[in-house]
This record gives sequence, structure tokens and C-alpha cells, in this order.
Amino acid sequence: MSRFTSFCRTTALAVLATGTCLSAAHADSTLTIATVNNGDMIIMRQLSGEFEKAHPGIHLNWVTLEENVLRQRVTTDIATGAGQFDIMTIGNYEVPIWAKQKWLAEVQPAADYDVNDILPAVRAGLTVNDRIYALPFYAESVMTYYRTDLFKKAGITMPEAPTYEQIRQYADKITDKSNQVYGMCLRGKPGWGENMAYVTSLVNTFGGQWFGMGWKPMLDSAAWKSAINWYVSILNADGPPGATSNGFNENLALFASGHCGMWIDSTVAGGMLFDPKQSQVASKVGFAPVPKGSFGKGPTWLWSWNLAIPASSKHTQDAQTFITWATSKEYVQLVAKQKGWVAVPAGTRQSTYDNADYKKAAPFASFVLNAINTADPNGQTAQPRPYGGAQFVGIPQFQAIGTQVGQTIAAALSGQMQVDQALAAAQSSTTRTMRQSGYTH
Repeated sequence: MSRFTSFCRTTALAVLATGTCLSAAHADSTLTIATVNNGDMIIMRQLSGEFEKAHPGIHLNWVTLEENVLRQRVTTDIATGAGQFDIMTIGNYEVPIWAKQKWLAEVQPAADYDVNDILPAVRAGLTVNDRIYALPFYAESVMTYYRTDLFKKAGITMPEAPTYEQIRQYADKITDKSNQVYGMCLRGKPGWGENMAYVTSLVNTFGGQWFGMGWKPMLDSAAWKSAINWYVSILNADGPPGATSNGFNENLALFASGHCGMWIDSTVAGGMLFDPKQSQVASKVGFAPVPKGSFGKGPTWLWSWNLAIPASSKHTQDAQTFITWATSKEYVQLVAKQKGWVAVPAGTRQSTYDNADYKKAAPFASFVLNAINTADPNGQTAQPRPYGGAQFVGIPQFQAIGTQVGQTIAAALSGQMQVDQALAAAQSSTTRTMRQSGYTH
């Protein structure tokens, strides 16, 4: 029964007297939410019954998808205006591009939501012309996780600022394949936001970049070759079998179950790796900055998973009610109460990092806050560049380009192609796409 029907039945006298039903009530709505199958979002779904209790007229229909599939589905839906979803989980890559296309509804939270509590770097990525088009569920930079017990056993110490050359040496020393312990786990699953998120940040610090001025692709440069040779070499020598099947979630599971000696990936994994309920190695995890290559500090990884409302939704007000709930200070408190402080969504609110209980439960908290606050996705590359982004390129075509190149890099990792051959193919396909898109002639 809808709120509208119920209201009219209970106000029958008013209907008889006026001939109309009072408009103070409106029909129930069902919000269809597309989200990624990451741990924090699974917790959101588990706790969403609390929202439905507080808002009995709003029902939630969840579509939880693997990362690559989610990106494909929501992009197709929003570009065609199909209106299948009322809420989408999208990244800070999509938000500015889609907002400029008028594909997203503006979000206007109430004053008690406290927009200014959202970390400035994260808020900036969701703002176009001083208007907010999504709210951040969690945000991340990148860091190195390692097993302190394995380092101690090997007689090595993680430096405060490791280099990729050192990381390779450490991986060789702690790999123990007979016991299924692999010195290095890295994303190998092809996709612009899977293997290419890591690979792009790796290439940056080796002195490479996607494009030079005039949008000339640079994927066959010496820097790209050096970075990809390092990547393929370490995973072949010290990585788990079938690395091309491993994205963020797969590597998280491998590390948490004791099979990874080191893992370079999102800072958000800390909340799971240090949680004894989710990690078998919670007491043996160390962390360090992302390693540097020969170029040093290039553009640095900054990503947020955000809840946005497509302009095609017919339930924008109820959708805003949900996304403000799921990204609020009160939601953080709810997760802390139900799952423990170590499990709360990271990287979005200053108040989380000011909380003494969170700092006590999450030894990585100040490290992550600093990594996000100092992240510089628009930082300097070895040569001038016409685009922004650290682990992606901020142009609409990058979804297609990054996915295609990601498949080529995976082919090099699996041994189907030589590195030079793979990068020549990537250069050729990217050059063709940029020419067809009108960036080059």
C-alpha cells in the first residue's frame, strides 16, 4: 500500500468533504542503487535496513556489481538516459565529465550535513562551477602494505620512503612459493580502473605519461617500457599465479588470508587489513608510502567512490535523502557501533580523523589523512601534459582507451605478448582513438 493510498483511506471524511485527497502524503518510492562489490559498500547494504526503518515510504533495490561491470552498466545507462538507476556509485573521474554533460542532478544537502567537514581535496573533485554533483562514500590515495613478520624473518626493514628498486629486492627475499606466500601482489585484472589505475601511477613515477602536448600518445616511450618491464618481471618472479585475474578485491583477499608479502594499492584497504574480523594477518601489517621510481614524485593517486543521482531519476528527492544518510556523520557512527571503528568509511570526513576512538582503532589513520590531503592528481609529469589525473586521464575517451590498453598490458603479464610488442600495440590503438575523437589529425 502506498503512503498516498493509506493517507486517503484514513482521511475519508476529508475526501468526502473536499472531493480530493490532501496532498501532504506522496506515493512510496523504490530507489534502484547501482554499487560496487567492495567491502564498504557491502556494509552499507547490510546497514540500509536502518534507513528504511527511519523512512518507511522509501524502499531500496540493490544492484551490486563487480567493478568493471558496474562501470560499463552505469556509463551505458546514463549516456542513453535509460533511467534504470536512481543512485549510482561513480568515481571522481566520472563526476565532472558527467556533470558538464548535464547527466547528474545537483546535490544540495541540508546545513546539518556539514559539507565543509568533507576533506577539501575530495570535495573539489565533486564540484563543478561551485555546485556539488555527488557525495563521497569513501576516498583513497595509495600506499604500500607489507607483512612485518616476513620482513623481520628476512632481516630487512622497510624504509620511510621506499624505491621500486628496493621493493623488487624485498619481494625476492620474502617470496616462499612452497608455502603460497608471494612477495608482491598487484592489480593484474584488465580495466581502466583496475590494472591501469595502478599501472598509470607506476608509469608516472618512472617518468612516463599517457600524452604529451598536442595529445600525442607516449605509450611506446622508454619510461613506459621501463615501468611495464618492472611490473611484469616482479609479478612473474614473486607474484601469485593467475595475476591477470586479480583486481582490488582479489588482492585484498589474498593479503588478508596471508598469501601476500607486499601489496601496493588503495589506502582504503587498511580498514579491512587491520580488522581482526576480516584479516588473518591484522597484527602483522605494516604500511609505508607508495614507492618512487626514477622520476620521483609524479601526479599522485586520489580516488573517491561517490553516490550520485542521474538526472533521469524520477525520485531525486528520495535519492538525495538516501545519499546524504549514507555519507553522513551519523552513518559513520552507525558503522562504528555495528562493525567497529576500524571499519568506518575512510578518507572523506575530517571529523572521522579527529575522533579519538578511530585513531586508536586505525593505526594508519593519520598516514591516510596526510596521503589524501597531499595527493596531487594534477601534479607535474616528466614532460608537460594537456590532461589532469594521476591514475586516470580526465577525458571521456579514457574509459575505452584505458580498458583496451589494460587488456594489452594483461597480455604482456600473462606472456602472450612481449612488453615492447604490447606497448607498440597500445600506442597504435590509442593513436587511432585520439584521431577518431578529433584530438589529433
